[in-house]
Amino acid sequence: MKYRLLIIGVVAGFALGGCKKKGAEGAGGGAGGFATPAIVVEAKRQSVSETLSLVATLAANEMVEIKSETDGTVEKILFEEGAAVKAGDLLIQLDESKFAAAVAEAEANFKLSKLTFERNQQLYRDKLISQQEFDQAAAMFDANRASLDLKKRQWEDTRIHAPFNGVVGARNVSPGQVISRAMGMGGTASTLTWLVDLDPVKVEIPVPERFLGQLKVGQTLELTVAAFPGEKFKGEVYFIGPQVDAATRTALVKAKIANASRKLKPGMFANLDLTLKLKEQAIVIPESATIASGDRTIVYVVGADDTAQIRTVKLGVRLAGNVEVIDGLKEGERIVAEGIQKVRPGGKVKAAEAGMGERGSGGMGTAATNGTAQAQ
Repeated sequence: MKYRLLIIGVVAGFALGGCKKKGAEGAGGGAGGFATPAIVVEAKRQSVSETLSLVATLAANEMVEIKSETDGTVEKILFEEGAAVKAGDLLIQLDESKFAAAVAEAEANFKLSKLTFERNQQLYRDKLISQQEFDQAAAMFDANRASLDLKKRQWEDTRIHAPFNGVVGARNVSPGQVISRAMGMGGTASTLTWLVDLDPVKVEIPVPERFLGQLKVGQTLELTVAAFPGEKFKGEVYFIGPQVDAATRTALVKAKIANASRKLKPGMFANLDLTLKLKEQAIVIPESATIASGDRTIVYVVGADDTAQIRTVKLGVRLAGNVEVIDGLKEGERIVAEGIQKVRPGGKVKAAEAGMGERGSGGMGTAATNGTAQAQ
């Protein structure tokens, strides 16, 4: 009986010791423990652009209301609504018969005053007329010459030409209609049609003053419009306003966008991304690898011995699924991207490699902000 009790005690002791050892090995993280499986990726370099998301209004490169500078009757309309025209093309022809007659009368008066002036000039040299008579003849000559020039200009005004290349809008007159320089409301000439230059179009952007220090002429932007939701249009800043609006605390910034297809129209509302900064060689990691810890951000860095260590990092702009690291990491260092909850400082990690291209953008990252730079 004593021998049986001794054997049972020894067996129980071995069993208990084995359970403790197995329990110690089951506690992950410590040196000599089992490795915690986690997805590990390398910190990589890629181009990152920091952008500002804003709203803007499209405007024509050039736009003018076509009006008549003189009274008259519309004789011919020489354009089609919506057609492209070139600078100098004749758009509207008014009845010119009255103006031609006025020019003929002015020419006759001018010729007579010219002859009178030349005759009096010779008489004055010969001292046969007084200074006053000569001055009167000279004044009449100058007045008739000016009257002739005015009548010719009024005759030319019966032909209304396109001032620049563009697209003609809807017409508001018909042949035979009598128009006047003061036929519109408020005594102003009414609009006969419009002429719009659509290529390029201008983008007018009110930019908050806190971002003005990051803007410069030549910066690129990208915009979308509701009419073409799947299409992006690219442009370039060419003007930054010299003053800030005291009411809105914004400055007017303008850009130009090529519009050969004429898809973009003046007055359209646009959402745009304005590139503030471009970093060609930024360190980028998956955003899921970061852990907020109080006022700092940490990541788990996996060393050459597959041991995880805590590292404090400083983040920059946030991208689609990724984030820029300004300080704390070097290119090629391995970090835990998934499975962070199971990893412990000093614990072994069984790395499961995963390319960052599967988790975020593989090309240039873009950080879009709405009035605030998303950098930490």
